Amino acid sequence: MTATGTKKQHKCPACGRPAPYGGNPFRPFCSKRCKMIDLSAWLKEDYCISGEWRETGEPVERKEKRGE
Repeated sequence: MTATGTKKQHKCPACGRPAPYGGNPFRPFCSKRCKMIDLSAWLKEDYCISGEWRETGEPVERKEKRGE
């Protein structure tokens, strides 16, 4: 609890509802449902991290060409 007697909360990244910060097993999500929705989006490749990959799966650093 904070000094004012209320628990810290933040917005659930999936639905935007208030979610408790401390003691929340689904943090940063508000519920198991929101957590599973987010996982499903990653598995369907709705989300991705941009970049090139080597054959080994290691990220490749991009080198910018001079003069472009």
